[in-house]
Amino acid sequence: MITNNSGLKEVIASRGLKPTAQRIIILDHLARNMKKHLTAEQIHGAMRKKTPMLSLTTVYNTLNSFVDAGLVTALTITGTEVRYEYTTVSHHHLLCKHCGRIIDIEIQCPNAERKSINGYRVDEVHGYFKGVCRDCMNKEHNQ
Repeated sequence: MITNNSGLKEVIASRGLKPTAQRIIILDHLARNMKKHLTAEQIHGAMRKKTPMLSLTTVYNTLNSFVDAGLVTALTITGTEVRYEYTTVSHHHLLCKHCGRIIDIEIQCPNAERKSINGYRVDEVHGYFKGVCRDCMNKEHNQ
């Protein structure tokens, strides 16, 4: 994981994007919070503390350009919001039906790296589970 500005500039530029200050700080925030699967609003709220002039529209536009460039993944597991993650490793997710967290699940998926199935080109593979996370199960058990 790259969390220094020069490394992030190179990563952004390598995807054909101009490494603006806004792009760098947003990607840095995603890199530092890789396991949190944040919404644009959560990113904006955290960024406004450091950069009060940063607009929600800029955050959305930046995230969309990152997704288009293949730098960030957009997750639509809940059906009501989009969450973003900065990772290059294919993996699955679990949505906790109690607390709403999205957790990375490391399992072997025979289709994760396939480029075609039955004559169809595969551009993306998304796998997710819905259930209850360990923390929520522990809380239930202790009550």
